[in-house]
Amino acid sequence: MRIALIHALRHSPPPIEAAFAEAWPEARLMNLLDDSLSADLARDGALTPAMTERFLTLGRYARGTGADGVLFSCSAFGPCIEAVAADLAPIPVLKPNAAAIEEAVAIGKRIGLLATFPGTLASMPPEFPPGVEVVPCLAEGALAALDAGDVAAHDRLAAEAARRLEGCDVILLGQFSLARAARAVSATTGLPVVTTPGSAVRQLKALLGA
Repeated sequence: MRIALIHALRHSPPPIEAAFAEAWPEARLMNLLDDSLSADLARDGALTPAMTERFLTLGRYARGTGADGVLFSCSAFGPCIEAVAADLAPIPVLKPNAAAIEEAVAIGKRIGLLATFPGTLASMPPEFPPGVEVVPCLAEGALAALDAGDVAAHDRLAAEAARRLEGCDVILLGQFSLARAARAVSATTGLPVVTTPGSAVRQLKALLGA
């Protein structure tokens, strides 16, 4: 099956490709990247109709290539992804976070949400079900370190920020690019850590009956 992966950060493809290699190596992957999406959201401060149209264009392009399913890796654009899902139905279109949220909620009701992009901490908490306490935490400087190619600093800053979540039941890493820091976060906090790529791949594979 052909799976379209749509990204807003250039750091997202490697972790999701690694998750597919582990859980669904038979899938044929294609990557679409527009790394201006996150910059434009940060500039505008909110999702706009123009941004939704850009997502619809990406989704329709993916469908035109023959994609059997679409997975977005950009966690700050939930409403835009919902618009694509409605437009492309019945092709499954997954938000990056839905499966990981289900897994985290199954572990505990006080969930630490760690992110390196501030927009994620604004858009993602409403995706959690009622009765769940979401504790947001921004790993400041981690994304800039990753942009500069300093992956060790990225992982260290993520783990240091996660110390503020030590009273939680579980930590959810709210961006695909954060998956690489899972071991460091777990080692620092001693808490279970849920990453979005692995959860998303398992869910998409099940939806497509693969």
